[in-house]
Amino acid sequence: MSDFTSDFWHLYVAGLTLVSIIACLVLLWISGTTKVKAHDDNTTGHVWDGDLREMNNPLPKWWVYLFIITVIFALVYGALYPTFGKWAGQLGWSSTGQHTAEVKKAGDATAPIYAAFNNQTPEQLAGDATAKAVGERLFMNYCAQCHGSDAGGSKSFPNLTDGDWLWGGDPAAIKATITNGRNGMMPPMAAAVGNADDVNNLANYVLSLSGSPHDAVKATLGKPKFAACAACHGAEGKGNTTLGAPNLTDNIWLHGWGVDAITKMINEGKNNVMPAQNALLTEQQIHVLASYVWGLSNKPKQ
Repeated sequence: MSDFTSDFWHLYVAGLTLVSIIACLVLLWISGTTKVKAHDDNTTGHVWDGDLREMNNPLPKWWVYLFIITVIFALVYGALYPTFGKWAGQLGWSSTGQHTAEVKKAGDATAPIYAAFNNQTPEQLAGDATAKAVGERLFMNYCAQCHGSDAGGSKSFPNLTDGDWLWGGDPAAIKATITNGRNGMMPPMAAAVGNADDVNNLANYVLSLSGSPHDAVKATLGKPKFAACAACHGAEGKGNTTLGAPNLTDNIWLHGWGVDAITKMINEGKNNVMPAQNALLTEQQIHVLASYVWGLSNKPKQ
């Protein structure tokens, strides 16, 4: 891997770029000084399509000057901006620096808007029409891609409107989720449960916890096997927000419902990740967004 980070590639790119520019000038000089023996009618003797003849005329002056200006522009641009390998350019410009400056400019422009929300509680913001409008725009930009424009979620992406929370649904927990992200992992449990029949029995027992259709006999046989799951989901299957373990008694199924889906989950496990948003959003934006999300499943105080 060190071969790709050595100075060789910097010199290679810089040299190849500079040689290419110089080669353009050399080609122009050769084309302007090389004489081609012409016929009496000032043609090169090349004929196409019966009567289309190539004339032996020099390049137009305007074309030559434009070509030279283009080469000069390339050299000046290369001196001012990153062009030749690791050369940063006299102006010190970079795409990262420009992005940072634009983000700061946008942040400075919107700072007064968010400053008005700093001292308000999430409950107050959830009932404030202006804050809700700002929160909705943030949600559409940063959350709707996964959770849906109506926040109703889809398979493997939680519904944010139903009051069912893997990691806790109070404003502080929602803010922590947005800020730091979450990594919900269920390991494969088949080895701890037993054979394929044991897994099937356990899947039926899990369905029985929420009153979902199931095989009662298999559920009875699977109940003792639930001990392997109780450490995370609790002895009664009501989940654990500290671990992000789902409540298995509420008939809300994030990754699919039914014996087959639950069996697959027991056999293969699951790793579900929500990325942290603190690199994209400011603390003030997260405060407003978390309040908006909280308000989706809670009646705000007016």
